[in-house]
Order: sequence, then structure tokens, then C-alpha cells
Amino acid sequence: MATRGADSVQHAVSLHVTGVVQGVGYRPFVYTLARRLGVTGWVRNASDGVWCIAEASPDVLAAFERGLRDEAPPMAVVESVTALAAIPEGFSDFTIVASHAEEGAMTLVSPDIATCESCAGELLDPADRRYRYPFINCTNCGPRFTIIEDVPYDRPKTTMRDFPMCVECAAEYGDPADRRFHAQPDACFVCGPRLYLNGAGLANNADWGWTPNSDAVPRPHRDRELERLRSDAILAAAAQVLRDGGILALKGLGGFQLACDATNEAAVSRLRDRKRRWGKPFAVMMPSLVAAREYCEISDAEAALLQSPPAPIVLLRLRGEGVGEGRARVPQPAEDSGLFADARRGLLERATLSDALAPGLKELGVMLPYTPLHHILLGDLGIPLVMTSGNLSDEPIATGNIEALERLSTIADAVLLHDREICSRYDDSVTRAGACGTEFLRRARGYAPFPVRLPFSSDVAILAVGPEQKNTVTLLTGEYAFVSQHIGDMENAETFDAFERTIELYERLFRISPQVVAYDLHPEYLATKHALTLGLPGIGVQHHHAHVAGVAAEHGIDGPFIGVALDGTGYGPDGTIWGGEVLLATLAGFERVAHLATMPMPGGAAAIRRPARMAIGTLAGFGLLDHPGAAPLRSRLAEAEEETLLRMIERGVNSPLTSSMGRLFDAVAAICGVRDDARYEGQAAIELEALADPAEGGSYAFRLLDGETSVIDSAPVLEAVLDDIAHGVAAPVISARFHRGVAAAIVGECVRASVATGTRTVALSGGVFMNRLVADRVRLGLTEAGLQPITHIKLPVNDGGVSFGQAVVAWARRHEL
Repeated sequence: MATRGADSVQHAVSLHVTGVVQGVGYRPFVYTLARRLGVTGWVRNASDGVWCIAEASPDVLAAFERGLRDEAPPMAVVESVTALAAIPEGFSDFTIVASHAEEGAMTLVSPDIATCESCAGELLDPADRRYRYPFINCTNCGPRFTIIEDVPYDRPKTTMRDFPMCVECAAEYGDPADRRFHAQPDACFVCGPRLYLNGAGLANNADWGWTPNSDAVPRPHRDRELERLRSDAILAAAAQVLRDGGILALKGLGGFQLACDATNEAAVSRLRDRKRRWGKPFAVMMPSLVAAREYCEISDAEAALLQSPPAPIVLLRLRGEGVGEGRARVPQPAEDSGLFADARRGLLERATLSDALAPGLKELGVMLPYTPLHHILLGDLGIPLVMTSGNLSDEPIATGNIEALERLSTIADAVLLHDREICSRYDDSVTRAGACGTEFLRRARGYAPFPVRLPFSSDVAILAVGPEQKNTVTLLTGEYAFVSQHIGDMENAETFDAFERTIELYERLFRISPQVVAYDLHPEYLATKHALTLGLPGIGVQHHHAHVAGVAAEHGIDGPFIGVALDGTGYGPDGTIWGGEVLLATLAGFERVAHLATMPMPGGAAAIRRPARMAIGTLAGFGLLDHPGAAPLRSRLAEAEEETLLRMIERGVNSPLTSSMGRLFDAVAAICGVRDDARYEGQAAIELEALADPAEGGSYAFRLLDGETSVIDSAPVLEAVLDDIAHGVAAPVISARFHRGVAAAIVGECVRASVATGTRTVALSGGVFMNRLVADRVRLGLTEAGLQPITHIKLPVNDGGVSFGQAVVAWARRHEL
């Protein structure tokens, strides 16, 4: 504790600060603020935030309290500052005291943060002792969530506990004037994590390769200069692998990444084959914002998002017509005969991105270097790199060294590792800069586990286990909902294991013991089955109700509101597959106001993988299969396949009915000849959107069939599409007319629902709203009609936000809102 002076001051307060105030330099900030204002007392971390005892005059204490909120460090998020009168003890100075763990208390945890400007400057400064140190960090940047095993956030409770600080780092850690004052991951070449490089055929030194025994290397007694030389040699060899057209696996913040030269067609194609990621777009890490502008059109908002502390992947429009058209100034490497020499022939002439990065698309996922290791590699190479998750497609990313060497050995030519353990698996976040701010397609690194603030307070802890696709889990308690990072598609044992581990970690970090579990109605979902084994009171939540309820809760609305949920799949209470829904909803319940006309899905899930099946089912269902415009589609199918599909539909064999808007997009894409087989989820619809002619002003018209529940009939649209095909109208024009027709139908039905109910708020959710053409036109149309469209502002519009909606609905049902 701080020492006491002979004379007591007259006033003292106890201050409790909540929010993201651990791991972000908040205690050092409080110390500096107190010293500047002449406040005495102490500050410490606790399980429920940061606590201070402050003594000074009333005016100074008031200024100190204001400063705790208004002058907080850049990465701190102060939720509340509560002051209570205390008894003065006569402290003579202000100190940081040992952390205090209180059983059952909750504190917020910071996400991982991209390298700050100060650390980036030191990284490139030959005079700095951390020059080119791949793990440089400070209180304003670096790993947080991925190294924390428990709270309070102190080094012994992180994976940095195995790295005792050297004398110089310890001095910084204890110096209130230093940027690394109480920076828990503080380290350097002498005492911190080090790089290793494993790979067959590499002429590496004896100590380059990592083995399980490598972690026993004594610390902190290394020679700084020898360590720097070793690290630089490893980095040079890793860079050479990339120059030579090889594939490099490297250990990032929350898992391994796979990298290759994004301008090397052969390298990108080889990565696709080895990773089994056929067709799905790759993200690219650019050396700098300047380099990114050479390839992509970048607005001020997009530039700000790229350079923000979370440093997410941002979807950007490619210059020219798409991949292969944009050109950049790529450095000219020297010719030599290294590993993969045949793959690099012609590199001198290459100045374009590989056509294999995002086939058929006009957008590219782009990010900037966000770790010191990225900064060094991209700086040395000067070329854009594919930077994708270290896994086989549909598996979780590898996080452990042994796991990576086993799982990635068939993909990577070399593996760049280090010896700091990863506690939490953490994918890159994927975003867009939208009209209303950041739009999330995947929420993970840089954002999770920061919670969503609720418009209510729950006295019951609720676990929501999420959906089958793009799974996340949510723990809701008090005024917070902790929505996990992206977990993935629940299709294999590895992802299910990650799902269970994530629940366990969040319960431990945030001191939450669930009393209720919420789950999807689909009885075969792995998450649902898991929920039913927990022995907790359970609440089943319909998928599309969860979608729109989540939007409403983000905006502080409990209802009634109109909810529009457009996606690919959701289990309906009537036993059909929903996905084109207009609901009248509250947080607790809903009424189905309208839906897309149902279509048969011959083969069930097989129709998702093969849109041509969906097209046959849709046309057959609406009696349009003999239309002349259907001839091109039918000619691409074997006669036996078509006959089998038609028999399945006629007999009702494995041909479930669906009202899914996502499946209608698939069908139209196949009818137009855009995509018969999908290699990844949503491929047909994504390519149909990319194809749309922006100059086309025409629109197809859906028909509304009145009834107890209105039906949005697709038959007139499909017939118009077939007419256009028969008359030789180009697919880009058809795509544009279809998109405009979908948006007009949704707006029209929302206006009808608003007139009937007096409700003006419209919550938009579901994966179809990742389609910019649909989302923008629906929002514009609703606004022009005098309605108030709302959508997600903190969570993904796709299934990544469903667990939050499940938790909200479960809370509301318990309170009968």
C-alpha cells in the first residue's frame, strides 16, 4: 500500500472504474494523472475493474474523477466511474498496488490490438534495443485476449508467465514515466519469445527448428545481438520462401496463418489446392495503405478502418474490372536458383494480383500489417501477400506448435513459429465501411470479447449456444452480453471442441455461471444437442426471430417492430425451411406476416451445393420448366439427373420446401448460367451480385398473394427472367433487374405491414443483407416510405449475430416482454 504522511487531507474518495480497463495501460494512466494533479492514494486491478483510493481537495478530486473518464488511454473503454466517500488516511504519495481477485466479480477484457505507431517506430529504429524484435508491444498495443488465461490481468495469469523479464524490461515495467509501465506482455530479444523456422529442404542452423524441448531454453540470459542476428536470419529465410513462390505458415496472434505471394498465380493456385479452398476468396495483406490504393479504390472511411487499432480485413472495390486488372509498383527481386525457383520465373514481369484471389468478384478483402512480425515481413518483401487462416477448409485454425506442424505439413513449405502460447483461437475480423459505420461480416480479432451493452439488466445468467453455421456463443448477465469471437461452422469434431473450449473460457474470464440455456429449434444442430445435455432450463428460439430480435436489442427497442430476415436456412415451426420472412415481433415473440413462396429443394443440402438442382426444383415447383428460357439450364444437366430430380420432387423424397431468399438467389444464378455448382457457401449469390449492371434501371415484379399470412410469389419474376433469357438479354441486366425486384418486394411488404400495425421500425437481418445491392436499396426504399430501417451496428448481419438474438429472446421470455 502507499505510505501515509503525518498529516491527513480532509477529503478522500473510493473510485470504481468499469469497462475495458485492464491490459490497456489504465493503471499507469491513473498513476500519471494522480501525480500530475497532486492526488495521493493508490490504484489496483480487481476482478471487477479498477479501484482507486484518492485523497486531495474537493476540486482536485472532482478533476481527477473527470479525468478518469475523459482522458483515458486510447484503447480503454470506460463504462462507468463510481465515487463513494472514504475516510482520509493521509497518504503521502500515489502508487500502483498488487491486484486483488474477488470471487465471482466480473471484469472486461481487452481485445488484441494492432501495433501502435510508437512501437512501429521503435521496430524500425536501428538505435532501439527492440529494433526488428518480432514481439514488440506496449500498453497501447499487442496481444491481450489471446494470452489471458484468467483475471485479474497480470503476467502470471497470461501465457507470458514463462518469460521472466530481463533487467531492462523490468525497469521499464516499473517506471511510471515509461510507455511500458505495467505492460504485462513486455519483452525483448533477451527475455521474450523468439522465432523458429521449420521446413524440409531449408539450410537452417541447428537451433532454428522448433521442437517441444525448445521451450526449455534458459531465459532471460540471451545475448541481445546474437538473438537479433538469429531472428533476422530466420526472417530472411522465411521471406525467401515467399519470394520463391512457396507457402509459409506463420504463427499470428490467435492462430497460424498461411501466406504466399499474392502476385504469383502458381503460388496462389497451389495454396488453393493444398488448403482445399476452391473458389472462396482469399484476403490479402498489403505492405501499406499506399500499396493498397494501387490495387483498390479506398474511401476515407475505409482507410480509417484499415488503420484503426483493430486493423480488420476490409472489403474494398478493386480497380479496373476486378482481380488481375489493378497494377502496383512491385519491387524487382534478383534472379537466383533458390527453393521453388521454377515457380518464380516471370516474377519480374508480374505486377498484377493473381486472378485466383477472388474469382468472379469485384471486391477484395484487404488488411494492413497488424503485428510486428507482419511489419517486418511485409517491409522486407514489399509485395502483397495472401494471408489466410492456417487450416484446411472448414476446420478451425491451428493454434499450437505441435498441432500446426502436424496439420499444416501438407500445405506449407515452411513454418514460422514462436514459443509464446496462444490461449484463445482468434480469426481475423472481416468488415465493410458502410453508410451507418462499420459492418461486420465476421467479428473476432480486435473486437471480441468486448461485450454488447444491453438496454436492460438481467438478474439471470443466460448461455446462448448459437446456430450451426458461423457459430458464436453468447453469455448474457447484468447489463452485458458477451458475444464470442467467430467459432465457425459446426461440421466437425475440431470445431465442436473449439465451441466447448470457448464457452469454458468465457465462463471463467467473466465469472458467469449460466442458469438458462437458449438454443436453435433445429433438433439436429450440434449446438442444440449440446445445450440439451447441460441440465439447465432451456428455451428454444426460432432462427429468424433471433436474427431480428438481436437487431432490435442493439438499438434498445423491445417492440413491436417489423422484422425482415432473409438468409439461406432456418428451421421453421411448421417443419419447412424458412429464410424469406417478414415478421411482426417483440423481443419475446413474433407473428409471421409474410414469407417468400416455398420451393422444393431436391436433395436437401445437396441443392445448396449445386444451385442447378435448386433451379430445377424452383422452376418445376412453379410450373415453368418447359419455358424456352429454361432450355440453357436443362441442356447443362444430364438427362438422368433431371429425371431423378423431378421424380424426387413429385414423390416428395428428400425435397423439403423452403421459403429461403438465399435459395431463390441460387436458383436465379443457375438459371442465368452464372453458377451451377457452388464451391463455398453463397458463391452463386455473391457472383450474381458482382455481375449486376449498375446502369440498369429495370425491375422484375413479385406478386403478393393475400391470406392469413401473405405470400411473396416468385413466379412472375422467374417467368420474366426466363423471357429475358429467351430473348437474349445479358446476365448482368437480368441480375440488376432481379436485385431491384427483390428490394422493391421487401419494401412493399414492409409498408403494408406498417399500415396494418402502425409500426414504423423495420429490423433487417440475415445473410442476404450482406448483399450491398439489396441492403442499400431496401434501406433507401424504407426511408423514402417514411419507415425507420435498423440493422446490426456491433455484430454481423449473418448467423454470427444469432447467438446474441437467442440470448435476448430467452431473457425477454422469462420477463414476458
